[in-house]
Amino acid sequence: MKRAEQIDQIKTLLARLDSGTNVDAGGVRYNPTSSYTDPELAAVERGEFFDHHPQIVGLSGDLAEPGSFMTFDELGTPILATRTASGEFKAFVNACRHRGVVIESAERGTKRRFVCPFHNWTYDGNGTLVGLPKSDHFGELDRSELGLVPLPAVEREGLLWVHPQPDGVIDPDELLGAELTADLADWDLGKLRRLGGDRYDVDCNWKLAMDTFGETYHFPVLHSDTLSVAFHGNVQCYDTFGRNHRMLLCRREIDDMRKLPPDDWDLCTATLPVYWLFPNTQLIPSGSVVYVVRAYPDAQDPGRHTSRISFYLRPHVSLDTASGDAPDEDAVHMAEEVARGFGNIIRDEDYAMSASQQRSANSGALSHVVFGRNEPALHHFHNTYRAALGRELLQLHPTG
Repeated sequence: MKRAEQIDQIKTLLARLDSGTNVDAGGVRYNPTSSYTDPELAAVERGEFFDHHPQIVGLSGDLAEPGSFMTFDELGTPILATRTASGEFKAFVNACRHRGVVIESAERGTKRRFVCPFHNWTYDGNGTLVGLPKSDHFGELDRSELGLVPLPAVEREGLLWVHPQPDGVIDPDELLGAELTADLADWDLGKLRRLGGDRYDVDCNWKLAMDTFGETYHFPVLHSDTLSVAFHGNVQCYDTFGRNHRMLLCRREIDDMRKLPPDDWDLCTATLPVYWLFPNTQLIPSGSVVYVVRAYPDAQDPGRHTSRISFYLRPHVSLDTASGDAPDEDAVHMAEEVARGFGNIIRDEDYAMSASQQRSANSGALSHVVFGRNEPALHHFHNTYRAALGRELLQLHPTG
């Protein structure tokens, strides 16, 4: 985000605090609870938004070194992503070309070779078949045609994209748009270092997981002893970028901005930016730690999903400012504690509410839920999903 826009956004938040107002969607929308429970809809969503749609699988820092790799099992296609010896980002179907056994079972690590546990067929980080035991017994083969099946993979602005289908297409310019691409470029996501992560299996639909990131109306109640201590609830800035959006949550430190000239204002001191990248990713850059949350639907149960949350460290935290190059282990440890604490709030507070919502949706007793005029992100989430599937949009009901 350019400096002039940062200042304008902080001014907007200060004005809303002073006037007791918030971003306004202009009315309310009624969302059917079946959107969280319908198995037929869930199957269509999984196909359109996950199995046949480009996926953000992480940030560049997830594959920081040549020879590093990571795997994904949340999609229909098992995925192996690598950083080759020459530094290129690549992705493959994580399956041996001999009999289809999953090659790599570890979630992440560093390897020069990937060896099938069934017959020891061996591949390098480029997916090339480099080892075939007893080849004289097996029969004549053209090894150049039996490398790991490549998947489309693109690295852009520090984001790692993979398409789960070998014939899929990834166009970051279309997925993000020029304005959001420029905005994200200012965060230098490609320079981040992976700090850690976690995985949450939750009894709620994946869209309910996304919903919890869509408003701060709940902060003074649900997060009264946690996030509400650090944030003003029910006030934010909100902008859409096609299918994506950006929210700016209002930190209580913004009050100190009043004592400073605008040239000294800092966006990450005054706000917490939250980006939604369609369909299932929340990107949350802060002053020291960047969070990425991705929600994946359960293949069998619309009322379950898995969230992957990853933490990344900004370069200025991982280096001792005195020496300029020595790791500051205390600062890194403190950042890790902050990151895990934030993750725990999502799991123990937000997702607890999402599971509660799912139980009532499953009962069928509620026909719909209501998105308030102060919850524009929820309006945008669900109408974006519906538009992508060619479904009728949720109607806006203006309120005074």
